[in-house]
Amino acid sequence: MRNAILAAVALTAGFSTTAIAEQHGMTVGVSWSNFQEERWKTDEAAIKAALEAAGAEYVSADAQSSSSKQLSDVESLIAQGVDALIILAQDTQAIGPAVDAAFNEGIPVIAYDRLIEDDRAFYLTFDNVEVGRMQARAVLEAAPEGNYVMIKGSPTDPNADFLRGGQQEVLQEAIDSGAITIVGEAYTDGWLPANAQRNMEQILTAQDNQVDAVVASNDGTAGGAVAALTAQGMDGIPVSGQDADHAALNRVAQGTQTVSVWKDSRELGREAGEIAIELAGGAEMSAIEGAEEWTSPAGTTLWAKFLDPVPVTIENLDVVVDAGWIDQETLCQGVTGDVPACAE
Repeated sequence: MRNAILAAVALTAGFSTTAIAEQHGMTVGVSWSNFQEERWKTDEAAIKAALEAAGAEYVSADAQSSSSKQLSDVESLIAQGVDALIILAQDTQAIGPAVDAAFNEGIPVIAYDRLIEDDRAFYLTFDNVEVGRMQARAVLEAAPEGNYVMIKGSPTDPNADFLRGGQQEVLQEAIDSGAITIVGEAYTDGWLPANAQRNMEQILTAQDNQVDAVVASNDGTAGGAVAALTAQGMDGIPVSGQDADHAALNRVAQGTQTVSVWKDSRELGREAGEIAIELAGGAEMSAIEGAEEWTSPAGTTLWAKFLDPVPVTIENLDVVVDAGWIDQETLCQGVTGDVPACAE
C-alpha cells in the first residue's frame, strides 16, 4: 500500500525519487552480515551519502556473522518503519524468512553483493564469476606450472562458488595439460582470515610445503594465506585476492600478493542507495537502469545489476591511487625495489 501511494504521487505530480524521499521522510534500512571486512565501511559511507543526497534517512544493524541475529535485525528494521531494505546476507538460505517478512509489509529488498535466492529481491553486485577469472588469470600468468592451492570463501555465501567457477574456467586447460595440479582446496568459514590461515597451514603441512601458487578468493583470505606462507619463508609466491583492501594493495606493492581485484564499493554503495529510493518510490525492478533478467545456478530468475571489476597488480597500482581509493604513502609503506606507483 505504501509503495502504491508513493508511486501514484510520483506519477501524478511528476516528482523525482529525490522529491519523494524528501516529502515522505523515506527511511532505508541496511542489514549488514558483519563489519569484519575493511570494505564494508566504505560501502556504508557510500550508501549513506546517496541516501543523504536524496533526503532519505539511513538506519542499520550489524548481524555480527550470525544468521539468527540477522533475522532479528531485519524484524527490528521493519518495526522501525523502513521503506526499503538493503541486505548483505550472512547465509543466503537462512535469510528467506526476512524476505518474506519484508514482502508481507510491501517493503522492497535489495540483495547487496550476495545473492538471495528469491525473485522478490533485486540483486546488486559485481560480476563475481569474472572476478574469479581475473584472479586465476593473474596467478596463472605468474605461475604457469606447479602445485596450486584454492582458498575459497564462506560455504554459506554463493559468491564463493561463483568465484570458484570463474577460477576453474581459466585454470582448466592448464589442469588438463598437467601443467598445474590443485593439491589443496578449502572453504573459509565466515571468510575469516584466521580460518584461511589455518587452512593454508594444514595444506602446507600435508604437502610438505610443495606449493607454488595460491588462488585465494578475497583479500582477507589472501592475508591469512600470506601469513601462513611467510611463517614458512615462502612469501612471494603468487597469491590472489579481491576488494582492494589497503593492506592487500600494500602487499601487492611489496610483492607478497599478485593481484587484488578492485570492486569499487563506493560505486556499489551509491547504486544501492539510489536503487532503494527508486524501489521504495514504486519503481518496478525491471525499470532500474542497467537491470537485466538473470538466472542463478539454482534456477531462480530474478532482476539483477552487475558492475565491472578491475584487476589491480603491481603494474597498474596507479589506478587505485588516481581514483583516491588509497594514498601513495599507505600503498607504499615498507616497499623497496622498482614499483612504478611508488616512484618519487
